[in-house]
Amino acid sequence: MRLRDKPRQASHTRGRHLRLLVLSLTTLIAISLLSRLPAWSLLELRSFDYLSTVDDPRPPPGGPVIVAIDEPSLADINAQWPWPRSLHAQLVTQLRAAGARVIGFDIILAEPSTPENDNAITNAVGPDVVLAGDETLIETPQASQLIRATPLPQLTEAGAVTGIASVELSGDGTFRRIPGYEDGFAAMLAKVAGVAPETLPAGRLIQSFGPARSYPTVSYYQALDPKKLLPPDYFKDRVVLVGLSLQNAPAIDKGGVDAFATPYTVHTGKLVSGVEIQATIYDNIRSGLSIAEARLPTVAACILISVLLAATTVWRSTGWLTIVTSAAALLAFAAVSAAGMRLTHIFVSPLGPTVAYISVVFGQAAFDFAEERRNKRQITRAFAQYISPDLVRRLSSDPSQLKLGGERRTLSVLFSDVRGFTTIAETLKDDPEQLTGLINRLLTPLSDVVMDHGGTIDKYMGDCIMAFWNAPLDDPDHALHAVKASLAMQAAISSLNRELEQEAAMRGGRPHVLKMGVGINTGECIVGNMGSTRRFDYSCLGDSVNLASRLEGASKNYGVALLLGEETARLVAGIYTVVELDRIIVKGRTAPSPVYTVVHKAEAEALAAHRALLEAKYTGTLAPSDPAFDRLAADIPGLSGYYAIMRDALAGSSEE
Repeated sequence: MRLRDKPRQASHTRGRHLRLLVLSLTTLIAISLLSRLPAWSLLELRSFDYLSTVDDPRPPPGGPVIVAIDEPSLADINAQWPWPRSLHAQLVTQLRAAGARVIGFDIILAEPSTPENDNAITNAVGPDVVLAGDETLIETPQASQLIRATPLPQLTEAGAVTGIASVELSGDGTFRRIPGYEDGFAAMLAKVAGVAPETLPAGRLIQSFGPARSYPTVSYYQALDPKKLLPPDYFKDRVVLVGLSLQNAPAIDKGGVDAFATPYTVHTGKLVSGVEIQATIYDNIRSGLSIAEARLPTVAACILISVLLAATTVWRSTGWLTIVTSAAALLAFAAVSAAGMRLTHIFVSPLGPTVAYISVVFGQAAFDFAEERRNKRQITRAFAQYISPDLVRRLSSDPSQLKLGGERRTLSVLFSDVRGFTTIAETLKDDPEQLTGLINRLLTPLSDVVMDHGGTIDKYMGDCIMAFWNAPLDDPDHALHAVKASLAMQAAISSLNRELEQEAAMRGGRPHVLKMGVGINTGECIVGNMGSTRRFDYSCLGDSVNLASRLEGASKNYGVALLLGEETARLVAGIYTVVELDRIIVKGRTAPSPVYTVVHKAEAEALAAHRALLEAKYTGTLAPSDPAFDRLAADIPGLSGYYAIMRDALAGSSEE
């Protein structure tokens, strides 16, 4: 890291850590406020539904058996509901004879029927029978009234036990908690069966055991004749519950008679009969399987741990690994919560830790993404001053293509310079604003041409531009693009000259005619960030760069606007007509280097004559009076100035 970057990096790191701290504290406060909303509690309970049923627990061994008042029984008995109570009396007698330990009727027998039927059921019941009662809260604008419906007094006088079968539903209509009745139906079943705990776990979350019909179930008509229709000892020493239980559990959207949504409803969409609900409550009481909700300090500690873990995850940076780590953390929260329910019977909702973790991690990721976008825009704006917008977009989308520091690679380097600009500057020395405006009008279109052709502008040196191709991005056709840019620059100069002529004519003055020379060379260079630790530029250097500069300076000696190095000429020869002009020894080299230019109109015969002329020059047999000069000047108009300069040079040499 460069020395000047260390304080900046340290400041950036401190700012990022401070922002992360503020985000973490904000998350803790926000979750504390959200947890007070009723909707939050329902979301926590819904997470309980999934986690308490994910391993699909089944009823504990030795649990209740259900005698279902179902469709087959309704069809077999063929009597209008409610059935005569003498039939229930017959069922009690059969179940007791079959060895049932306790018999529970999840049926309200609060109203008298016929004396004969009421006497029959009264004679059948005893201390081993639990009859359901009901408790309903009636609310009116004037008052609230609690109404209890209990079995007929004569039944309780005969020894039957009363148990309130009402259940409490959560805000979303789902049954999840042990009813808070000391004389609840399931609690009284447990008491009569001799398995009641010392303290009733009222209000604790209930552990469900499968969807509808998970408990051993027989039809009512089968229980009326168990010796014939059921296996031997099917009811022996078992708690038997009698109640409505449709074989096809009703869908939640259709409702049902004495049927409720349970945690399993999130998986099946089906309701569970009330008698199975009572069996579930009974098993929770007798086996101690109900689940307590964690206290506030425990929940707060878990959320705090989650926030600290999230802050640790994004402490240095965010990226694809953050997503993997976050997924693992969220799965761990759910797994720990599920394990806590199974091992300790305590439910710590993963909702708070999950929301806290996501808020911190993805909040920081959003900050980092925004900062990265901001930095990318800054880099884009900076590089847009030097390279084409297309290259900027490519660098922005794939920064790996930008290799900072020095590297060796083949470049096509261009130097351009305006001929006689020093004279123009001298003329305008008393009008610096006009001179500055002229330079800007000159460099703007030339720079646009370079960037439009994928070039990188290295630097401006007064009226001179240095640019190169094939860095920082690869450009297989860098020589061709450099030559195309040079020709487009000549066209831009011509367009600017026309504008200057029109403006001068309007002022009644003389225009400043601009002429430009360009040198292009292709070769191996060192390119990268170069300079000092306080300031550096993306630039290139090397012998090939020097030769390109010499070519630009030598172009005026040959009467052409463009001089190409040998490698550049070779690479573009298939696209343009390239002709050799001379072999020169530039400063810093001992071997002569051929130089070339591009011509637009030339017949094959004229090009052959040009090569012959050039060969005669190299061998020293060319004379100023050679008629080839005039003929070639007419055949290749773009080189007429070159031929004139060559003839004059030969004539001067002859005179000496």
